[in-house]
Amino acid sequence: MEWLNDNAQAISAIASICTLFVWIFYAQLLYNGYVRQRRPRLIINRGKGIGMEAICLISNMSSEAIYVQHLVAVLHTQKRSYLLDVVEYQQSGNEQQEASYRTHQGPLASGEYLHIQSFGDIVDQIKEYWQIEDDVLNEQNLQLEIRVIAIYGSEDMPTGALRRFNLDINASPNQQLIPTSVDTDRLNSRRQRKRALEWAKEIETHKAR
Repeated sequence: MEWLNDNAQAISAIASICTLFVWIFYAQLLYNGYVRQRRPRLIINRGKGIGMEAICLISNMSSEAIYVQHLVAVLHTQKRSYLLDVVEYQQSGNEQQEASYRTHQGPLASGEYLHIQSFGDIVDQIKEYWQIEDDVLNEQNLQLEIRVIAIYGSEDMPTGALRRFNLDINASPNQQLIPTSVDTDRLNSRRQRKRALEWAKEIETHKAR
């Protein structure tokens, strides 16, 4: 007891410092949980199959709604890449396509999803728009990339997501369309959001031509 009395101030200071570290630790946990909850999360996946007839699904797993600006498909070949804004392409189509277009661009609530169309239809649209020869689609090492550009909450810069699929239209149905990664790449950091912004600018520049 005498030792405690003699060192009471030092013990109190150490206890206060330890308490401070505990509060900082819990504050960091709460902050990380808040940031993780606020972070947009979009998932690009296949539905109703795994081949070219599979439906391309876009799911919003964020805690808030997002506004889908652009849905972009990019066909990567050995010589070049062919880009197509799927929404813009459908908007210029017939009335049935325009009805589908209205469901593809706009708000998407938390937990909801939309399907663009089948992956085979997306490839056909790229082929038709760019007038690609059949020989190109028979090449090896083709990839189909799906990009989503969206606005999340009150943030100024767009967020984005992308996923690539190895494409082989001559393979068996279960080998025609194989994801290159197990999850969708999310573009949430400032640098990645600038990349999504450049995508949007590229699309708008292409429209103006």
